Amino acid sequence: MGINITSNVPRKEELAYVEYLENKYNRKLKSLDIKADGDFVDLNYEFESVPFERIRRITGYLVGTMDQWNDAKSAEEADRVKHDVSSPMEML
Repeated sequence: MGINITSNVPRKEELAYVEYLENKYNRKLKSLDIKADGDFVDLNYEFESVPFERIRRITGYLVGTMDQWNDAKSAEEADRVKHDVSSPMEML
């Protein structure tokens, strides 16, 4: 994690901001920029990326992948009608 400081902020205060943000959002910080001006502090921060796995509802089940399905269930998914997801305004 990179911490950039553009004023005289004590190390203890820096760590308090890191702890506050990570606890509040339950995510790890990637970077933090602290800009202090008198009693005002501006925090610009970025979090580490979170791995995302797509979950879909297929044939009545919530699934991430279909690699464990048998042939019949895979065929059922292949035979489904796929609906267009474009917005109505794009069709005009």
